Amino acid sequence: MADNTTPSYSVMRRLIRPFEYRHLHAVGGVRLAAGGFQLGVGLVLVSLGRQARADRERRKCYGWAAWFLGMAALQLLGGYMDMTVASSERRPKPPQRASSE
Repeated sequence: MADNTTPSYSVMRRLIRPFEYRHLHAVGGVRLAAGGFQLGVGLVLVSLGRQARADRERRKCYGWAAWFLGMAALQLLGGYMDMTVASSERRPKPPQRASSE
């Protein structure tokens, strides 16, 4: 009888796009770098907002800063998750012990 069942993949492998899954370490590094850049931009905008003289300028800077800081948090979380999955996939499985029966 032919076995036509599809192979079972891990949940993370089903959620991540095939290109990203094949290059998890590189994609994770890019996400971490992008998150760091966005974090820097957000902090610069907070600093500029503190120095703004008009309330309208201050609100505008804080609004953009909130956007960049929120996106930075998501990028950093995504990069962390990619790196975690990449390291768990690379770990060799412990050898199976033969049963003594």
